[in-house]
Amino acid sequence: MSSTTHGTTPYYFVPGPSAFPVMAATGLLFVILGAAQWINGHQWGMWSLLAGMIIWLGTLYVWFSASIRESEGGLYGHKVDLSFRWSMSWFIFSEVMFFGAFFTALWWARTHALPALGSLDNALLWPDFKAVWPTTAAGVTGSPAGIVEPFQTVGPFWLPTINTALLLSSGVTLTIAHHALRAGHRAQSVRFMWLTVLLGFTFLCVQGYEYHHLYTELNLKLSSGAYGSTFFMLTGFHGLHVFIGMLMLFFITLRLRRGHFTPERHFGFEGAAWYWHFVDVVWLGLYFLVYWL
Repeated sequence: MSSTTHGTTPYYFVPGPSAFPVMAATGLLFVILGAAQWINGHQWGMWSLLAGMIIWLGTLYVWFSASIRESEGGLYGHKVDLSFRWSMSWFIFSEVMFFGAFFTALWWARTHALPALGSLDNALLWPDFKAVWPTTAAGVTGSPAGIVEPFQTVGPFWLPTINTALLLSSGVTLTIAHHALRAGHRAQSVRFMWLTVLLGFTFLCVQGYEYHHLYTELNLKLSSGAYGSTFFMLTGFHGLHVFIGMLMLFFITLRLRRGHFTPERHFGFEGAAWYWHFVDVVWLGLYFLVYWL
């Protein structure tokens, strides 16, 4: 399935037929089906969701383990490394488009939808409506139909600012770990990787505490009009990406401890680092546009 040109490393490695893609797709099918049914009140959807997650995560574990064995077995040459780099680049580009859509929704609601709803054309339909952002103000309503409960908005101090410091610090520790690996200092790289994972975990804990505060004390929920929906969609999906990135860094750290990666060959480390730095940059935009403006 591959041709060897230099030593024992294939010029390009082509794996044999595999059931992993079908198994992963089947797991995701049950996840999506179960989630949709559970949200709509069908209790069996919870079990479908659980079964799908088990199938999907189990498949990923076995699949990634096989890829690691192939990599450590010397089957991945320069061409495969190049393919991985292009794949990760396109994946991060798709994530840029993903968050770009939500940032655009926030911008559109604030600069186009609200002014249009508050124009003279709609004054007779909603005389008490005021085109303000956030969609709540004293003496006016951002919900003429009365379907949005009163809520308070959230500013940048102090939890979001603390989280910003945590993520920026994690970017620094990750960069130090990368330079340590390239210099051949594996023990130092492992220490700073553990610190990076800890900073990511702390970020998630702080965000969880913030969500609890918003729901219980400020009554700010996903259903709190355009402000609540865009706020939780942006911060929630970013938190999910932090969780995924933290898991990636966690497993990369375990591989470092087992002696995987060399100063010359460590794209698994670099790919996870690219993703984490992307998550950091998204948070900076989110911190400014959501919490400050």
